[in-house]
Amino acid sequence: MTTPNTLEFTTRTKALIDELKSVCASYGLGNDGNEFKIISQIFLYKFLNDRFAYEIKQLKPELQGADDWENQLAKLSEDDYAALQFDMKASTAFLQPHQLIGYLFQRQNEPDFAKLLDDTLIDIAANNNELFAVKTEDGQKVQLFDRITEYVRSKRDGFAKALLNKLVIFNFENIMEEGFDFFSTIFEYLIKDYNSDAGGKYAEYYTPHAVSKIIANILVPEPVSNVTIYDPSAGSGTLLMNLAHAIGPDKCTVYSQDISQKSSNLLRLNLVLNQLVHSIENVIQGNTMTDPYHRKDGDLRKFDYIVSNPPFKLDFSGDVDVLKKKENKTRFFAGVPNVPKKAKDKMAIYTLFLQHIMYSLNNTGKAAIVVPTGFITAQSGIDKKIRQKLVDHKMLAGVVSMPSNIFATTGTNVSIVFLNKENKEDVVLIDASNLGTTVKEGKNQKTLLSEAEEDQIIETFTNKTEVEDFSVVVKYEDIKAKNYSLSAGQYFEVKIEYVDITAEEFDAKIKGFESNLDKLFAESESLEKKIKSNIGNITF
Repeated sequence: MTTPNTLEFTTRTKALIDELKSVCASYGLGNDGNEFKIISQIFLYKFLNDRFAYEIKQLKPELQGADDWENQLAKLSEDDYAALQFDMKASTAFLQPHQLIGYLFQRQNEPDFAKLLDDTLIDIAANNNELFAVKTEDGQKVQLFDRITEYVRSKRDGFAKALLNKLVIFNFENIMEEGFDFFSTIFEYLIKDYNSDAGGKYAEYYTPHAVSKIIANILVPEPVSNVTIYDPSAGSGTLLMNLAHAIGPDKCTVYSQDISQKSSNLLRLNLVLNQLVHSIENVIQGNTMTDPYHRKDGDLRKFDYIVSNPPFKLDFSGDVDVLKKKENKTRFFAGVPNVPKKAKDKMAIYTLFLQHIMYSLNNTGKAAIVVPTGFITAQSGIDKKIRQKLVDHKMLAGVVSMPSNIFATTGTNVSIVFLNKENKEDVVLIDASNLGTTVKEGKNQKTLLSEAEEDQIIETFTNKTEVEDFSVVVKYEDIKAKNYSLSAGQYFEVKIEYVDITAEEFDAKIKGFESNLDKLFAESESLEKKIKSNIGNITF
């Protein structure tokens, strides 16, 4: 629930983000490819600094309210200071006194201040590497921070001071107890200007709120604990964060993989904000299709929950030979999409993610995957083979077909396919395409669902309710009889309306039909004579 304090904190935090972006613009980095690295990393440094301060003051109440608490902390003996680390939460970055923002602020007029700031960030990253490093598929560790002032070509000291001056006038300590709703809003605002890949390969790093909420609530209708959740195309982790929130961050472990370095860094930030630091070690930057990282007992790890909004189409022609190797035949049971001769970037990579997800579910696993709506009715090919296996092996929970433009960056209609290894009975199909309100977002149109509409979809699916022209509950045999179609509309009852009329009214309608036919026949005969006459008058 949103409180006045939460609204105030949200406004102030957004203002801080805007001011940091303004600093970048003033130093020639507006819309620069490196701007997001600076903004996200300096924001994260501030958050980790204030998280550390918040916990230290819980351990040492005498520091609360003190303007010079950093200096008082620095007076502790080396042994006493080191001992504090054992009393702090394991998910908190442990900072040295000279690494705190307040200490740096006192030294901002020293020569080479930019180097001092960069050195501080690198030292923090190195000292906390085990906790905060993201791994690549070949085992290398990607540290928490870069030397961010080196992205500026001149006046680096001024740039470093300008950033720090924005940080010291804001305090995260007051909002450490805020929950998921607050931090998800802040995260979305933080990345909104960096929401598309420069190469145009990824539609969005941020899955719309409605899609994330619907997926999380349908997958987790009642409490669970000690479960694993996984996204093989994680992006910035929006689906994972919503699912973790529905379960509880202390009741689940997150696993992910994504080929994009940018995505992995954003996901790490998302995990820190949402009390999931313990899962950062499971964030992998790498190609899930060719080099799936997460393994157990000699095979790919199997998960309790899987969510994914994979890229729909992508040029992976260079990976086809690897994907077709014998060891991948079981995982990609339906096959690898062909390479279009004239449009390699139109390769349907989502079908590979679907197959990978089916392979990666444990025996009681559940999953939700965003797919182009064409998947649910394709009459042949890989799409049809996947649907056949979902139905024949009874591992389908249902499908929700979403309104058009639910994603502002793509006009592709999407559906959410829900899997459930334990669902051996009824399947729920929902056509939500007529819900929502269309709004303008930049140059694009976007459809927004109201909270009531989101809840309608969730409750209808969870309760397996049939609603006229909206939802239908079918048996697996019914789906086979419809050529494995998962489109709700094909199962809706066709209604024929009968109208009572008298015998006199019936005779009048028949005579009217006869009269119209006589006119049409007469016009046809006249036209036929004209055509023959015109042809007869044609001479060489």
